[in-house]
Amino acid sequence: MHFRLVDTILERSQTRIVTLKHVSNAEEYLLDHFPGYPVLPGVMMLEAMVQAARELAGPDEGPLVLGQVRALKYGAFVRPGSSLRVEVDLHKRQAEGVIEFKGEALLVRPEVSPGSTGEGPKVAVSGRFALRPIRR
Repeated sequence: MHFRLVDTILERSQTRIVTLKHVSNAEEYLLDHFPGYPVLPGVMMLEAMVQAARELAGPDEGPLVLGQVRALKYGAFVRPGSSLRVEVDLHKRQAEGVIEFKGEALLVRPEVSPGSTGEGPKVAVSGRFALRPIRR
């Protein structure tokens, strides 16, 4: 089963990408997580950062898989109707095709308009992770 967790690329450079994922009630994985209080599973938040990092790395790198996760922290529930603004920075390239990234996903709620006096976006997840080529 494959889930596309990058709806839009908002910003892109050689070392940084910003993407957006809109979360709707139609998301299949929300059915059981949790009944009566659907939220985006934490592993899907991480996967959104991984997919953004793959976009940043580009197709020339070949297929990349998650190799390592460090200092992963969760901070906010992402409910249907909200969006996840994913910001990923390339940290460093290592030997054997391993690429390290630093990522953060911010909760964007429709009821909080930009520039309002209310609190700004909350961090839903942040951490460092590495992608590596598939081992054959």
